[in-house]
Amino acid sequence: MEPVVDLRGAVALVGRFPALAGADLAVDAGEVVLLQGPNGAGKTTLLRCCAGLVPVVDGRARVLGCDLRADRRRVRRRVGLLAHASGLYDALTVEANVAFWGRASGCEPGDVDAALARMGLAGRLRSVDVGRLSAGQRRRTSLAVLLARRPELWLLDEPHAGLDQSGRDLVDRLIADASAAGVTVLLSSHELERAAAVAHRQVEVVGGHVRPVDPGPSPGSPTDPGRGSAPSGGAQGPPADAGSGSAPSGGALGRPADAGSGTGPGRDGRRPPGARIATETEPSDGEADGGDHDVA
Repeated sequence: MEPVVDLRGAVALVGRFPALAGADLAVDAGEVVLLQGPNGAGKTTLLRCCAGLVPVVDGRARVLGCDLRADRRRVRRRVGLLAHASGLYDALTVEANVAFWGRASGCEPGDVDAALARMGLAGRLRSVDVGRLSAGQRRRTSLAVLLARRPELWLLDEPHAGLDQSGRDLVDRLIADASAAGVTVLLSSHELERAAAVAHRQVEVVGGHVRPVDPGPSPGSPTDPGRGSAPSGGAQGPPADAGSGSAPSGGALGRPADAGSGTGPGRDGRRPPGARIATETEPSDGEADGGDHDVA
């Protein structure tokens, strides 16, 4: 089976600078892969390439079976990019934003309400203009857009940014649920312990190249440096806690005119099976994120 993401020697330019300089990466369906690396290494460019927003000028680049060098617009409605910029319309309500981007991707009836409920936005906040929301609630709205669109590939750039503890925990659950439903997730994060806890594997982006990250010995294994030379049976101390993860998703995917053609995200025009993951709801009205000052 062809990987969901298949990059081989991919080269992408930002201006005249090769932000990707021969990147190799293969990601299978349902896999969660963490991109790590310093600022400016090419992580965001890699995500935007997979979203069909940055052209690949050399090498092989296929996402969900689409040749990005031949037609990168074709993949856009099948992927969801959660970027630094939200892409939300400040003058529209939370519900209107989610409904707008959902309709642009052909979401089904009920997807909008389910996404709002999952993100804790189903109460009074659904009728509040996005321009009056706190940063955390804007991030929740962007995540609601991602859920409503139900893309086959999630591209998450710092998904925990702007969220409080409960919001970050919710992102981790969303990623786990999406993977269990067969969705592929590619994320970048500087919160490595938290992100690594939800990822199946990690790769490092350095100088526009991608290389695997050695996970190292598991805590308590015979080769774990933390064990030192203590005698057998001696107290070892507990292993370190691994921690617990815009468009909105739609915001960086272009306006509906850029959404590509076809009847839906699936290759045969149908929604991917098992992709609806809104199985539990958060407290409404952003109680866990923003409290009483969620609206300016």
